[in-house]
Amino acid sequence: MEITRRLLLAMTGLAAAGQAHAQAEAGWPSRPITLIVPNPPGGGTDFAARLFQEALGQALGQPVVIENRSGGNGNVGILAAARAKPDGYTLLLQYSGYHGANTALQPDAGWDPNRDLAAVGMTTLAPHVIFAGPGISVSSLAELVAHIRENPGRVTYASAGTGSIQNIAGLQLAQRVGAAMLHVPYRGAAPALQDVVGGRVDIFITTPSSAMSLLKGGQIKALAVASAARLPALPDVPTTAEAGLPGYTVDAWFAVFAPAGTPAAVIEKVNAALRAATQSPKVQEVAAASGVVLTPLTVTEMDAMARRDVETLARVVREAGLRLE
Repeated sequence: MEITRRLLLAMTGLAAAGQAHAQAEAGWPSRPITLIVPNPPGGGTDFAARLFQEALGQALGQPVVIENRSGGNGNVGILAAARAKPDGYTLLLQYSGYHGANTALQPDAGWDPNRDLAAVGMTTLAPHVIFAGPGISVSSLAELVAHIRENPGRVTYASAGTGSIQNIAGLQLAQRVGAAMLHVPYRGAAPALQDVVGGRVDIFITTPSSAMSLLKGGQIKALAVASAARLPALPDVPTTAEAGLPGYTVDAWFAVFAPAGTPAAVIEKVNAALRAATQSPKVQEVAAASGVVLTPLTVTEMDAMARRDVETLARVVREAGLRLE
């Protein structure tokens, strides 16, 4: 009888806990939500967070507070999000380069993309553009390809750091062209662009949002969009396929993740809010002008894309022998 009584009490306790948990999920969110950005202000990740901040908060009924936690090639902010309480009040605005490559670059990073983070939904897809500075005399992708082949190992390309999407994009371009290029890493896109504009580095393959003002000012040239379609913000710039290099695409994504263990109902609620935010005329206008593509995905679609990119980018990092010091 005593064993039966204890079992009944335990089952009652579990049921009560489950009911309380369900009620908490139903009332979520009841206070502001922190969105960690693993970069300093400026750049593509921070841009995506601020693009969605207001519309996401309106859709959820609570303010979204952006917290920039940079350092360690994004690992400081990512680790903080992965270790946060999985209650939906701490989210991460993740960059595909960090998500797919960081743990291959630094196996002791302290987090695992598939184990410690749960996909929520995408904000933007950012096709990369091949930009050339005044330090190299080319005006088209065909001229750049010819120049690289004629000067193996001498054409320089900038990146936002070892193992970044820009670094991997340069490696893949060199492979396609069949001639090596010299990698010049920086601590972010801003200093990289400075040296491209200054003629100290030849090219930079990056998202257009950080380079539009320089392009409009005539300080750099856009040779090709490394994606399947032209960008509304750059209607006169051909795709790489149109410019004679089919199959060379470089698309980065910026997406929301939650700590693993966050209730599925909460994740679905944030996903629905993200997708609703893409319908905001203000969000659509800013995205189009900045050269990013709004990409509303389901949780399942986002998870599949993230896992696929972890496999793809990690393989490129390992084959190239890239490591973070």
